[in-house]
Amino acid sequence: MKIKPSAILFDMDGVLVNSFEAWWKSLNLTLKKFNYKEVTKEEFSEIYWGHGLRDNVKRMGFDPEVGRYCNIVYSQHIDDITIYKDTKYTLQRLKNYKKSVITNTPSDIAKKILKKFNIDLFFINMITSDDVVNEKPDPEIVLKACKKLKVNPNTVVLIGDTESDIKAGKAAGCTVIGFKIDGDYKIKSLSELIDILE
Repeated sequence: MKIKPSAILFDMDGVLVNSFEAWWKSLNLTLKKFNYKEVTKEEFSEIYWGHGLRDNVKRMGFDPEVGRYCNIVYSQHIDDITIYKDTKYTLQRLKNYKKSVITNTPSDIAKKILKKFNIDLFFINMITSDDVVNEKPDPEIVLKACKKLKVNPNTVVLIGDTESDIKAGKAAGCTVIGFKIDGDYKIKSLSELIDILE
């Protein structure tokens, strides 16, 4: 059975673009700079990926300055980010839907990433960690996006690739589609959305 949502919310990192390596590298360069122990790729994936940088810095017990520095480093590694091969095609096919990006990545960096791949024009707006008090998995970012789009969260579909996304979407009342992760629906590639939503 196909879904006809009033809007679609997309997480950015790990859904629209592959930024895992860039974030991991940026975090380790930052930890090295502040003389902290670096994290393995497995640790990063299991413990930190999908959580906001503010949240990660707090959980690590570091000074907020570490987070600010990490964002600067990350902004210098945007060239390491790649777009998934079916992202543009999928967004084009879903052009008649209201769409928003919800990301824990800061606004200035997220804008650069979307612009780099010419996908910024597909979205009505973007809500980032700069716009909320609580990052995902808190539902605040989801609820704010729905409010800006003037839609009821219960009629919205959210696509995410981490537990943080799934929890935020569920808490807000959205139908959640997991990208390579369990949700109300699960997809292995972004283009599978076309069969679910059209």
